[in-house]
Amino acid sequence: MYSLPPPLQNIVVMKWKGKDLFDLVCRALGLRETWFFGLQYTIKGMYTWLKMDKKVLDQEIPKEDPVSFRFLAKFYPEKVEEELLQEITQHLFFLQVKKQILDEEIYCSPEATVLLASYAVQAKYGDYDPNFHEPGFLAQEELLPKRVSISHKRKIGWNLLVFPSVITVVLSRDEAKMNYLKIAQDLEMYGVNYFPIAVNSLILNLQPSEGQCFLILGAGDLELGFIGSLTIKPLDKKAEVFKFFSSQLKVNKLILQLCIGNHDLFMRRRKVDSIEIQQMKAQAREEKHHSLSFQMETQRLAREKQLREEAERAKEELERRLFQMEDEARQANEALVSIAVVCECHLALGEVKIY
Repeated sequence: MYSLPPPLQNIVVMKWKGKDLFDLVCRALGLRETWFFGLQYTIKGMYTWLKMDKKVLDQEIPKEDPVSFRFLAKFYPEKVEEELLQEITQHLFFLQVKKQILDEEIYCSPEATVLLASYAVQAKYGDYDPNFHEPGFLAQEELLPKRVSISHKRKIGWNLLVFPSVITVVLSRDEAKMNYLKIAQDLEMYGVNYFPIAVNSLILNLQPSEGQCFLILGAGDLELGFIGSLTIKPLDKKAEVFKFFSSQLKVNKLILQLCIGNHDLFMRRRKVDSIEIQQMKAQAREEKHHSLSFQMETQRLAREKQLREEAERAKEELERRLFQMEDEARQANEALVSIAVVCECHLALGEVKIY
């Protein structure tokens, strides 16, 4: 949570546009890939996004004090491993997608959910250390959606899947987050916005009783316009025009806003990278190289530590066996001495018997 000093708060409320507030949040987070995100708020039970080009007070924001905005991903990349360059961007996407899966806003099969949970644990706690991670330390963690039962967790071997690096290789926290997003981006409901709409049954060739459906809005190249209703005209001239009606005009405006943003991002991906993007990619490659070098050094040190521990255990075992042999030799020597003393006593008394 970022708070402004009291003298600046009134200036923000009176004069700032949505972009000014948005830029302030991005600077506080150290975020440069700002085009994926937005400030979301809820008004009259419907979520909407703060407009960047209008003053904050001129928009239909809740009459609350203070007003709450949610900093969320508004648009999604086509390939997370190629487009999400900054660690903070990857982290924010990871947190948001993980919450959507746990809240069941994104459906995920139980098996995939457990695999994602293992990467989530790896991202939070790092590599498994039996000396530090004691049994039961995950008991209070929310790792799976409620619909995934406890019996299912036991069935698939939860303890083995929690830390994949225990039986494979060292996995950094950033790699665990990226692996999480790579799996999540292939889920059917990932990055999809759903809107309840009424559709002309003739356009979709549906029966009148089936006239209720959901518009799935993803990345695409569309031309839109609305006057009371909303019309989607594909660029393919052979395709039919898609026209529908919603209960509120605000829904149409929100859909239009998201379509325009998706289209802008679609075109941005296919342009030559700007100098800023080139710098960010170069920095990301350098950080990845340093991370890889650090990981290799960590693996080398871990291997040396393992060999040293094995050598120490072997040394302790040899010392134990040496002490045992010395003790056995001492006991044998004491036994021989006692036998010799007994023999001398018998000789002195003339009681030696030969069999």
